[in-house]
Amino acid sequence: MEGRLRQSKSKASATADESSSLKASDAVSLPVYLTNAFFFTVFFSVVYFLLLRWREKIRNSTPLHVVSLSDIGAIVTFVASFIYLVGIGFVQSIIIPRAPDEEEEFEQVMVKEDSPKLPCAAAPKSDDDILKICKKIEVSADDEEIIKSVVEGKIPSYALESKLGDCRRAAAIRREALQRITGKSLEGLPLEGLDYESILGQCCEMPVGYVQIPVGIAGPLLLDECEYSVPMATTEGCLVASTNRGCKAIYASGGATSSLYRDAMTRAPVVRFGSAKRAAELKLFLEDPLNFETLSLVFNSSSRFGRLQSIKCAVAGKNLYIRFSCSTGDAMGMNMVSKGVQNTLDFLTNQFPDMDVMGISGNYCSDKKPAAVNWIEGRGKSVVCEAVIQGDIVNKVLKTDVASLVELNMLKNLTGSAVAGALGGFNAHASYIVSAIYIATGQDPAQNIESSHCITMMEAVNDGKDLHVSVTMPCIEVGTVGGGTQLASQSACLNLLGVKGANKEAPGSNARLLATIVAGSVLAGELSLMSAIAAGQLVKSHMKYNRSNKDVANIKS
Repeated sequence: MEGRLRQSKSKASATADESSSLKASDAVSLPVYLTNAFFFTVFFSVVYFLLLRWREKIRNSTPLHVVSLSDIGAIVTFVASFIYLVGIGFVQSIIIPRAPDEEEEFEQVMVKEDSPKLPCAAAPKSDDDILKICKKIEVSADDEEIIKSVVEGKIPSYALESKLGDCRRAAAIRREALQRITGKSLEGLPLEGLDYESILGQCCEMPVGYVQIPVGIAGPLLLDECEYSVPMATTEGCLVASTNRGCKAIYASGGATSSLYRDAMTRAPVVRFGSAKRAAELKLFLEDPLNFETLSLVFNSSSRFGRLQSIKCAVAGKNLYIRFSCSTGDAMGMNMVSKGVQNTLDFLTNQFPDMDVMGISGNYCSDKKPAAVNWIEGRGKSVVCEAVIQGDIVNKVLKTDVASLVELNMLKNLTGSAVAGALGGFNAHASYIVSAIYIATGQDPAQNIESSHCITMMEAVNDGKDLHVSVTMPCIEVGTVGGGTQLASQSACLNLLGVKGANKEAPGSNARLLATIVAGSVLAGELSLMSAIAAGQLVKSHMKYNRSNKDVANIKS
C-alpha cells in the first residue's frame, strides 16, 4: 500500500514538474527567436485579415456574426497565437489554479525577476545567489545577514526599502552598513523619532538618520493687523533674538503693512532652429497677443491650478529661450509649470516641426541661481513690506537714532552693495531670515538664493522724527503643499502661522500669506541688525550669545 502511495506521489510530482516547466516557446520545435517571430507574424496577419473582413461586412450590410470557414480559421489562429504571446503558463494559471507550494515557488521567481541590478564588481556569481539574498530580505532574514550583504555589495543600499517593506528598518541597516564600510561612527546622528515612511519617494533617498536643527520663535509680528509667531530653524546664535527685537519695535509702532504685487512661477526651455531667422519667427509667434489664448488653453490643460500669465522670449543666435510665467495655487509650483511647458512644447513641435527642444530648462527661468531676470521681472511671489517706526521706539528698543540708521543704510545696503557689484543683495542679511523660515516650514532651502533678493530702504519722515523702513523682495518662492511641507515638524510650523495645506476657499491664498510673513520677518531682521551695527553692538552681541562655553575637546568625534 505504501509503495503504491509513493508511486502515485512520484507520478503526481513528475506531472507537476512537467506542467510547471512548460513554456510558451515549447509550442513549436524551433529556436525561441524563430518561434517568436513566427507567432508575431501570424498574430498580426490574422488581425489584419479580420479587420478587412469586418470592413467588407459593414460596407455590404452583412451581420458581423455571420462567419465563413475562412473567418472561423482566422479566429482560431488568432486565439492560438494570442495564447502563445500571452504565455501558456498564464492561461494555465486561469484554467488550473496553482497548488499552494506552486504559488510559493512562483512568488520566489517573481522576487528574482524584480530584484534590482547589482554593481558588476560586487555581483553574486549566479542568479541563485541573487534569489537567496532577496528571499532573505523579504522573508525572515536576520538583520545581521542583510548588513553583511550590503557591506559586501551583494545588496544595493538603495533597494532596502523596497525589499524589506519597512523604511525604519531599512534606514537602521543602511546606517550600520555605512559605519562598517567607512569605519566612522554616526553616534550623535539620531535615528529614532522620524517617520521614514513620510519621506520615501518624496524628500530624501537612502536615509541613515536626520539632523536636529533648533526652532526658535520670533514675534509676535504684527503684520496687516494680524499677529504671527514666526518659527525659525537655525543654528546661528542671535538671529532669532535679533529678529524678535525687530518684531517688538514694529509692534510698538503700530505694525507693518505688506502688498503682494506679482505671483508667477517661471520655467524657460531652450529650443534650437536651423537658422536665427526661424528662432526669431517663433519669438514673434509666441509674443503675438492673438496667439496667447490658444497657448493658454494648451498650457492650462495640464493642471487645475496652473494658469499661464505671460510668455517672454530671448534670442541667442539660432537658439530661443522661452520664459513661461504662471500662477500655481498654494504650491511652490516648479513641477506644475514644468508640466504646462511640456504640453506647450509638444504643441509647438507640430506648428514648428524644425524646432529642436534642447532642454526644458535653459537657465532663463532662473532657478536656484542669482540672475538679473529674476531681480527685474520677479519669480514666485513679489512682495513689498513697510513700517513707520516712531523715533522714541528707535531710541528705546533699537538703541540708536533715526539719522544714524538712514545714513548707514545708504552707505552699507545701497552704496556698499553697488561697489561690490551685488545682484539683488541690497540688504543687511535677508538670506538669514529667509533660510531659517524656509527650513522650519519645509520650503526648498536652495531657493533661498533668489528668494533673498531684497532691497532695504530707510528714510526719515515726519520732520525727521520717525523712520520709514521697507523691504522689496521680488522673488519669494514658497508653497504650503508638496515637498517638505507635508512632514510632521514642518507642517506644525505652517499650522502655527495659519497657512497649513491648501486653501480650498481661495486657492493660492495660503502661499501668498506665507510670502508676506517672510517679507515682514525680513523687515524685522533688517531693522534690528542695522540698529545693532549703527549702535556698535554687533560684535558685543555675538560674543555674548553666539559663543559656546562648552569644552569641545572633550566631545567625542
